[in-house]
Amino acid sequence: MRTYLVVIDESPESEIALRFAARRAVKTGGAVEILALVPQPEFVQWGGVMAAIEEEARERAEALVMRAAGTLFTESGITPSITVRQGEGPRIVREMIAANPDIAALVLGAAPSGPPGRLVSHFTGADAGGFTVPVMIIPGTIDIAAIDRLVTHFRAGDTERP
Repeated sequence: MRTYLVVIDESPESEIALRFAARRAVKTGGAVEILALVPQPEFVQWGGVMAAIEEEARERAEALVMRAAGTLFTESGITPSITVRQGEGPRIVREMIAANPDIAALVLGAAPSGPPGRLVSHFTGADAGGFTVPVMIIPGTIDIAAIDRLVTHFRAGDTERP
């Protein structure tokens, strides 16, 4: 089944990317995989403190993913697959895509102004041509109504936007 991998965080642009992926999945009979990345914490000399920081970050990411999954199900009827992983984002994304041949595209939200975001910059940079799936970058300035119009009206083979 065609699966759209969406990396989410607490930014509004990741919510927009998730909505786009959900709409595409509904339109194409596909699925959505939500990935939340837990940043690797800075080294803390005391192990107990570091463990508490890691656990707090993981719990925050899990809560974020559960909210996103609930919203996705409510809006589209799709029950997503959920993954929460700690570590370096680009490496984890590549590992997930390599492990799941059903992933048809990586969907990322770009910040509405300033730098587009670490993952967007990475996957559209020097290694972009060697990536194994298309990268869909959803502008952070696009609104929900525009996403719905775009996905509803734009079909394979169309050469003009609605």
